[in-house]
Amino acid sequence: MARDPAEEPEPVRLRVQRDGPLLVDGPVTVELDDGTTATSDRFRVALCTCRRSRRFPWCDTSHRRRTRG
Repeated sequence: MARDPAEEPEPVRLRVQRDGPLLVDGPVTVELDDGTTATSDRFRVALCTCRRSRRFPWCDTSHRRRTRG
């Protein structure tokens, strides 16, 4: 039986940034390694890939290099 393309879900868009977060078009539900979930209804979310964020799994820009001026 042929599938109707109109019934296919739209693919999720992810954007990988060098030395930065993973940007995901939302809303999203993220399942963490301990089995808990985190949900955001925003149109785009930044997921932490360095694990430095105090708001993990959401990025809080802790990955940025700190410079003293």
